[in-house]
Amino acid sequence: MDVRAYLRLMRPANIVTAIADILMGFAASGALLSLTAGESSSFSFLGLLPLLWLVLATIGLYGGGVVLNDVFDADLDRQERPERPIPSGGATVSGAATLGAILLAGGILAAWQVSELSAFIAFAIAACALLYDWKGKHHVILGPLNMGACRGGNLLLGISAIPAAVEQFWYLALIPIVYISAITMVSRGEVHGGSSSALKGAVLLYALVIGGILSLTFLPQFNVLYSLPFLLLFAYLIFPPLFKAMPAKEPVSIMKAVKAGVLALIVMNASMAAGFAGWQYGLLVLLLLPVSRFIAKNFAVT
Repeated sequence: MDVRAYLRLMRPANIVTAIADILMGFAASGALLSLTAGESSSFSFLGLLPLLWLVLATIGLYGGGVVLNDVFDADLDRQERPERPIPSGGATVSGAATLGAILLAGGILAAWQVSELSAFIAFAIAACALLYDWKGKHHVILGPLNMGACRGGNLLLGISAIPAAVEQFWYLALIPIVYISAITMVSRGEVHGGSSSALKGAVLLYALVIGGILSLTFLPQFNVLYSLPFLLLFAYLIFPPLFKAMPAKEPVSIMKAVKAGVLALIVMNASMAAGFAGWQYGLLVLLLLPVSRFIAKNFAVT
């Protein structure tokens, strides 16, 4: 068994971006504030336990979802992407299917350690991931929304560290839904080249995401001044690669735009996390970016 091939299937650099979702949701829920309120002794390991369980949950859910995506795409990848682990012979379909199922089940069980609501959200994420892997990605409109729902659910999973906060901040999930929908639209040109309409649509959706984050300034819990530096970095990372891909619409340029968009998810989360919990916490989330970039040098993102 080629362990590295199975690790490649899990897209470890992408998993780091999913952890950023959890950290952001944890801050928005108020769980971080409850940990740091009062005496410093109240900041205990037990208080961080829900966060640790949710991080494990997202590792399982994201890893399982992308592994099973390659299982469903095995025949197509033999023609279009023979370098991937399954068509290249590094991993088997049965081995990948088993790994994906174990990861999804483990993700749900880890979420269950926090609350029944967390488990329900994790189950919904797993169901959305399977739907996307099986049918969703083949639909022009529903596919991007399906993938976006997986990411929006992941943000809600972080918020569920305090179950009551999900009802209060459920709409925050709309931001990653729109953003991931844009990336998914662009990613369809990775093999045969992109379309002008998809790339232009992504620019509009990116702008909508930034506008959505800025609109959070109307929340009493959100300080937009802490968020702005991270938001500027986010815009700097996502727009130039997309603009470069627009004239040529070549697969290589599209892949670079998609990779930039995926890794910039960490910065997007950092911008919101800073607004909810202060620039120091935003910086902590941002530190995941060099980690993800380092891993991306050795493992494919798309």
